[in-house]
Amino acid sequence: MWDPAAYLRYGDERSRAFHDLLARVPADRPRTVVDLGCGPGTLTAVLAARWPDSRIVGLDSSPEMIARATASDTPVSFGVTDVSHWRPEPDTDVVVVNAVLQWVPGHRELLTRWAADLPSGAWLAVQVPGNFDAPSHRALREVADRPPWRSELHPLLHEAPVAGPVDYARLLAAAGCAVDAWETTYVHLLPARPDAEHPVLSWMEGTALRPVRAALPAAGWSAFRAELAVRLAEAYPARHGQVYFPFRRIFFVAHTGARAQESS
Repeated sequence: MWDPAAYLRYGDERSRAFHDLLARVPADRPRTVVDLGCGPGTLTAVLAARWPDSRIVGLDSSPEMIARATASDTPVSFGVTDVSHWRPEPDTDVVVVNAVLQWVPGHRELLTRWAADLPSGAWLAVQVPGNFDAPSHRALREVADRPPWRSELHPLLHEAPVAGPVDYARLLAAAGCAVDAWETTYVHLLPARPDAEHPVLSWMEGTALRPVRAALPAAGWSAFRAELAVRLAEAYPARHGQVYFPFRRIFFVAHTGARAQESS
């Protein structure tokens, strides 16, 4: 279960990657724009503002997120959909997939299928976190590998759920797309207060810790959380009232049919 409030704790920091991704999509008047994994719909509204004459669709697998999204006053059609089962309609000219595919096993095959199914000239814009070897996630895996939690958590934590930008560029180029791929490391300055929990722990509760919390009973979750908090405080010490939290992200934008047009 997703918690929209926990996810939105650092909404400004999380949204930076979305805006940077969207800046590399030069679509003028797309017929339909789809936000796959739209979450609470906060950023889907940005798509509606950029393309006011387009049909904007926001889809997410979480009923809690879609309930939050539909409560907003935006000209967007929201719905609950499993990303792995989604197929584009013939008039889908832009697909935005922001911080979603790290949760989808076999998503490379999905990308190839979407590139084939989208109309020629469509744009597929994707961002995934690339911080799975960061101190935060190493600490998460180390705590999860301890005897009290290993049996429940080992199957849930994958060391490399995403590839690098070169791999994605090659994949989509082979599917006939022109590809723009890059990576960025953001240094988020998270406020740290002595009377509050560590901000990196709070950040992770909105995303990476979600399956851990779902797998453990209340007492186990409390103990796991306490041990992880100690390790995060060591890895990310507070300095002058803030924690410096580097976060690597991977981006790629594919223009379907473009390579075939260039070679003809």
